[in-house]
Amino acid sequence: MKMRRRGIEIVVLVLVFAAACGGRSTAPAPGPLEILVTNDDGIGATGINVLAAALRSLGHVTVVAPESGRSGSSHGVTSERPILVRESDRGGIRWIAVDALPATCVRLAVEKLLPSKPDFVVSGINRGENLGTVTFYSATVGAAREAAFLGIPSVAVNLEASERMDYEAAAAVTAAIIRSLGRGGIARGTFLNVNVPALPPERLRGVRITRQDTRAPIDFFEKTVGPDGSTFYRPRWERLEPAGEGTDIWAVRQGYVSVSVFGFDQSAAVPPAASLALKRLEALSIR
Repeated sequence: MKMRRRGIEIVVLVLVFAAACGGRSTAPAPGPLEILVTNDDGIGATGINVLAAALRSLGHVTVVAPESGRSGSSHGVTSERPILVRESDRGGIRWIAVDALPATCVRLAVEKLLPSKPDFVVSGINRGENLGTVTFYSATVGAAREAAFLGIPSVAVNLEASERMDYEAAAAVTAAIIRSLGRGGIARGTFLNVNVPALPPERLRGVRITRQDTRAPIDFFEKTVGPDGSTFYRPRWERLEPAGEGTDIWAVRQGYVSVSVFGFDQSAAVPPAASLALKRLEALSIR
């Protein structure tokens, strides 16, 4: 198993370096990393267990994650009640289960549970892709964003849902990306969203730096009526196909590992006509 993982990491490292600008990459900072691992699928999920094991090759790993699944909670925080914490040791890794949402897990870990600020926060491996505007709902992404708020380089990692899901391969991709980036590879005020196709390592076509697809997700509700007349609506969704080359959805559908750079400045540029209309607001009388 270890030989297979090492082989995957070698393949992925080649892909990561090939994706760098002009095939060149800044050498990562030397020395072991302090890594905080979290997720939104819960501390018992397969993805976080495999990820924590794979990242041990890069330094010291601590896991702080929700005690149960918190998928779809976006960047929600737990602030209305005391937070229960349970700690254990598994094979030399400190595992801390927290009765809180993922973003709160990260902040609590950094402010109270860890002896010092980590070099990296890695959120995942999420069961299922987080692409396009779906990322606004994702608590996997929310946890990575919270770390960015705190000035810590962070990565959200997602694996496309499939019967062929290979968490070990996705974990090796993640370790290779972080090894390549080093301590200074993620700009302050940004974080990375990584999506890995559900493909065998030898079929991954490479790494692509992508932009987020901005189309709305296709969500709908199916109505059913129970025997007693109660009405229910079951949420459904359809998988978006790529609208054009270069987006995160396009990359994953084409067999590439998608790496998107996200920021937390939500200010948007507006066209001139709208800018003039907005400017008039400054002269608006509101008394």
